Order: sequence, then C-alpha cells, then structure tokens
Amino acid sequence: MSKSNFSRRGVLKTGMVASAGLALPQYLRADGHTGFTNAPGDSEVILGFNVPQTGPYADEGADELRAYELAVEHLNGGGDGGMMSTFSSQALDGTGILGREVKYVTGDTQTKSDAARASARSMIEKDGAVMITGGSSSGVAVAVQALCQEAGIIFMAGLTHSNDTTGKDKRANGFRHFFNSYMSGAALAPVLEAAYGNNRKAYHLTADYNWGYTTQEAVQSSTEAMGWETVNTVLTPLTQTDFSSYIAPVLNSGADVLVLNHYGGNMVNSLTNAVQFGLREAQANGQNFEIVVPLYSRLMAKGAGANVKGIFGSTNWHWSLQDAGSQAFVRSFGTKYGFPPSQAAHTCYVQTLLYADAVTRAGSFNPCAVGEALEDFEFDGLGNGPTLYRGEDHQCFKDVLVVKGKENPENEFDLLEIVEVTPAAQVTYPADHPQFAGGALGTCNPGA
Repeated sequence: MSKSNFSRRGVLKTGMVASAGLALPQYLRADGHTGFTNAPGDSEVILGFNVPQTGPYADEGADELRAYELAVEHLNGGGDGGMMSTFSSQALDGTGILGREVKYVTGDTQTKSDAARASARSMIEKDGAVMITGGSSSGVAVAVQALCQEAGIIFMAGLTHSNDTTGKDKRANGFRHFFNSYMSGAALAPVLEAAYGNNRKAYHLTADYNWGYTTQEAVQSSTEAMGWETVNTVLTPLTQTDFSSYIAPVLNSGADVLVLNHYGGNMVNSLTNAVQFGLREAQANGQNFEIVVPLYSRLMAKGAGANVKGIFGSTNWHWSLQDAGSQAFVRSFGTKYGFPPSQAAHTCYVQTLLYADAVTRAGSFNPCAVGEALEDFEFDGLGNGPTLYRGEDHQCFKDVLVVKGKENPENEFDLLEIVEVTPAAQVTYPADHPQFAGGALGTCNPGA
C-alpha cells in the first residue's frame, strides 16, 4: 500500500470482505518472497486496530482507538513518549519500529465475532497489516485470534477477560496482557468475605457468551469455597438493553447478593434496573442486600453514575495508580484527550508497545521471532508492577486491583477507589488449572 492511500494521520478505515476462508493473495503469502506474511517494506509498517466502534462495548472501543493513536504517535517520536521512558526494556527509541514509520488501519468489530473476523481479514489481505490488535469482547478475541493463527499474523489481544482466550482457545500467535476471570475471582473473594461475611446466598445474571460463562464460574467457585451458596444462575442475551424481567425474580429467590456478570452497556443497564427495583435498599436473610460487579471499568462507572457507590469489583488497571509508568500514561493521554484513560485504553497502549519492543529485541517482524521474544518476557514500568508474559499460555501475570464505587467522588472521573492491590502471586495458577482445561497452544505460524 502506498502512502497516498493514507490520510495525513496515517490511518485508513478498512472495509470488510466476506470470504468463507482466509485465502491470502500470492504477494502476501510467505512462500511468495518474504518468509512470513505481510513483511513490511523499508519505510513503513502497518498495524491493524480492530475495535468495537458500534454495539454495546463501543465506549471501550473508542477509548482503545485513542490509546492506539497515542501509541503510534509515541513510537514515531511524537508527544512526550509516554511509557517508553518508564518501560524497563528501553529498546524503543521513537524512530518507529526497526526504523520504519508506524501506520495503521482500523476496523469495527461491532462486538460480533463474524464482523470482527471480516474486518481483521480485510486488514490482513487488503492493507498488509503485520499485526492485529484490539477488541472489547472475549468472543471477538477468540475468533480473531484463531484467524490470526491461520493467517500467520501476531494477535495482541485487547480487552478480553474470559479464561478461554488463554485457556482452551489459546493460540501460539496470540498474546494477552489483560487479566482474566480466574484472577477476578481470586482477588475478589477475600475482599467480599471481609466485607459481607461467609454466609451469603448469591444470584448470578450472566452474559450469554464465553466471557460470561467463565466469569460466573470463577466468581462462583471462589465464593462457594469461602462458604457462599449459589441459589440461581441465569443467562442474559448480549443484545439485551432492559433487564427488568431478569431483575424482578431476584428478591423472591432467597438470595441476598446479586452478581452481575455483565460488562459495558449491559452492566450499566442491568445495574440501573437493579437499583430501580430497590435491591440496594432491600434486606434478605436478615442482611442488607448487596450487588457485586466482577469486572469494572471507569467508563462503566461513568455510565452507571451514583448507582456504583459502594459496589465492589475488579479491574485490570486504574488511572489513579501512582507508579511512574501509570502516571506517565495518564499524563500523555490526558494532555491529548482531556480526560483520564480507561483500563481498555491502558491495555491496548501497552500491547502496542510490547509488540514494537518484541520486534525490536528480535530484530525481525517474523511472527515466530516476535513470539519467542514475548514468551517468558519479564518487564516493569507499564503499570501493575513487575509482569510476566508466561510462555506456556501467553497470559500476563501482574497485580490485580479490587475497587469499589466511590461514595463521595471529587469530580466526574473520580468514580472508583482502589481498596486492594492483589499481588500477582495470589492470582497466579498452573497452566493446566481446571478452569483453563482443554486446547493446546500449538506452534507459531509465520504464514508459510
């Protein structure tokens, strides 16, 4: 692709192609001339940013795209460099990636697996993207990760929390920085026990796709291990906007805790409905009724407003962290956009830097060389403390945050407060843990 096909900002919004399989044109195939899929030329390299620009997770997608644009700016030597100065590797120098200017294309996943695969395929086939990243849905992540494995492209997952992404559906070409459902359960359980005791009855409303299933499993198993009883589990469609019919039966169920395994706009709507039905003022089994949101974000808290006050949940990262890397990112993002970044923005920015760093350390864009550079890579300076990209499953292990809605926020962004920084050791598990059973990492595919 020539530079003339790009706008001045270096971005081209890709269209979608609807083919049954991934048949790479000869000039993109590894056996054509390069040794791997979409080897960049001497002057520029193209990355594919695949985010939900429409659908229930569109707010997260918009923040992801902001972070990607900031990362490209920093990689190309613009702005203040952000986390490149705090990143322990110190391999990146602001001259692009291996001396090539970073360009990018974008796609809309629509929070739908088929749409996400189609837009990723278009970025690979039409635009020559050498790496795909993004998404705010585990269903999307699993689908695009499988496509990238088939195509011989590295996939740097965006916001994906399901155990499956680095569990039964893991792939050698895929890497996840974001934490997962098991980690949320392991971090939340001790905090919930201290706050609400071990004699509780929980009712789960769960988004009907792989993220919901594994989040319910993780929270249910961790709370039952400390003595809680699960009285009911109900699946809700991802497209649901009014949860009144799902909330109404909760007060007569014998439960005294509602667990909302919902994310994005789904969580905003279900929590709002729960408050409207009086759950926050109710009592059951002689105790105050409580609500838990296993996976939180600042954007969700903003959408739900005062309804989040006092409600516990977990998060991958928060803009109030005081480590040098987090504050460098908050400063850069805030200067560019006028508000603090979300956890979705953080993980997408970090994934972009981690990819660029791995290419630089490997001295090659070959996905197998990049994967080798990422496997068992230990680093610091990107938030959440020392971090390991485990080679066995391509999952990052780092500190996990337990947060709750702030009772007296000082401004419109001061919505969540960190109540516990759970050390990485407490949320680390063996790669063959039962919640991650099945599937094999396999071997790297360079596209040959």
